[in-house]
Amino acid sequence: MATLAVTASAPLDTRQRGERARRMLLWAYAGLFYCFLYLPILLLVVLSFNDSQTIGLPFQGVTLRWYEEVLGSPEMLRSILNSVVLGVVSAAVATLLALLLALGFRQEFPLKGLLMKIILLPILIPGIVGGVIYLVFFGFGEVQFGVWTTALPVHITWVLPFAFLTLFPRIHGLDRSLEEAAADLGARPLTVFRRVVFPIIKPGVVATAMFAFTLSFDEFIRTLFVIGNQRTVPVHLWTLLSDQMAPFLPAVGVVITVISMLVSFVGFAASARAGRAH
Repeated sequence: MATLAVTASAPLDTRQRGERARRMLLWAYAGLFYCFLYLPILLLVVLSFNDSQTIGLPFQGVTLRWYEEVLGSPEMLRSILNSVVLGVVSAAVATLLALLLALGFRQEFPLKGLLMKIILLPILIPGIVGGVIYLVFFGFGEVQFGVWTTALPVHITWVLPFAFLTLFPRIHGLDRSLEEAAADLGARPLTVFRRVVFPIIKPGVVATAMFAFTLSFDEFIRTLFVIGNQRTVPVHLWTLLSDQMAPFLPAVGVVITVISMLVSFVGFAASARAGRAH
């Protein structure tokens, strides 16, 4: 009997050791992943306070002058304002258009597949090719290059397919019986959308808008071709990097990271609140 007990326990011990090894590997992989993800951000924050004329270590003291230089620069503040306003307007317009298109694509109509391919086409065009196309198009039309005249349409065109891809599955999966029940009770189509459909998809709409804002805020290549003499944050940073490695660049990175985190936090909070309300 003792021999049988020892024999039976041996495979169990082997399995337990295997499970422990797998858990340790999983934790090690997760730790490496998070280090790879967050250590560069932590290093950026540390370097933004480094009192040195060069970007890098060793650490030579704590200073706030790089933040003072960034936040006191009219060009930098103007580029941040341009990026924020451009991102907000682009996200709002693209999300609204994506919502209307997603609602329309719930129906069957001729050339539906072709129209969807046209909507998604900007994703397939490389950024530099798209930038040249927009440059030639607006130049041929003698349009004055700027944030509102050329950059805004380009950003909307770039962001729209991503917004559509985000919203379409959520809207396509709606239970039509809810809308039919509301219609049977006498609700008009607009009332059905406002009281039934939109509360269900509202978290997705908010998340789509935040995603669209991030895409617009971060867009560089297409913007570089059509922005003219004005600047967004990525374009302004590119002009700075083309001249020299300015020591205040880590502070700029921290400011942009904080803006992105605030936008993400607002989006998650609004989406969660909408979900709880529903």
